[in-house]
Amino acid sequence: MDTKQRILDEALTLFSQKGYANVYVGEIAQKVGIKAPSLYKHYKSKRAIFDAIVEQMSESFAKQASALNINGTDAEVDAGIYKTMDEKHLIELGTNLFLYYLHDDYTSRFRKMLTIEQFADKDLADTYMSLYFDKPIEYQSQLLGLIVKQGVLVTDDVKTMTLHFYAPIYQLLTVCDRDPSREPEALKMLQDHIRQFNKLYGRTIS
Repeated sequence: MDTKQRILDEALTLFSQKGYANVYVGEIAQKVGIKAPSLYKHYKSKRAIFDAIVEQMSESFAKQASALNINGTDAEVDAGIYKTMDEKHLIELGTNLFLYYLHDDYTSRFRKMLTIEQFADKDLADTYMSLYFDKPIEYQSQLLGLIVKQGVLVTDDVKTMTLHFYAPIYQLLTVCDRDPSREPEALKMLQDHIRQFNKLYGRTIS
């Protein structure tokens, strides 16, 4: 592992243990085994380290999405994929994405850190809202809207449909964050949720 990656790893560990505001660049450098001036050769500030962690999570998700044969960020591309996906494969996909968000080390530690730090730092609160509400809702609204136009789902209120789909899934994720022993229960509820969602919105595939 190169120095830049070690900086990100140690910084995220410290952020998740002590909180973003309580970690200093010198402390990160010490954990990596270098001096602060050397760290600044790689990242100009603590915020730059934070932003690099966010970028790395995006890259990791893109790889995971590709492995699952979806795009994950381009709703138009994914609408064509979901259009012909039967319920069994849709549930498998939902389960795999849920497990990724739950168990990917970077994603899990970062989410838990932001969940706490959002109440202490306005910038981190904005980041939390962007990553875990605004961007997912925007993507899924676009995706579901396209699927409705294709006749796969039926609704006259895509925005509410999006909330019906996303909110329970994120809630189950936070349940597992708080109590990992509830993962089997959460997975069953997730799969039942997808089935019920399909039934409520009359899902048909071509």
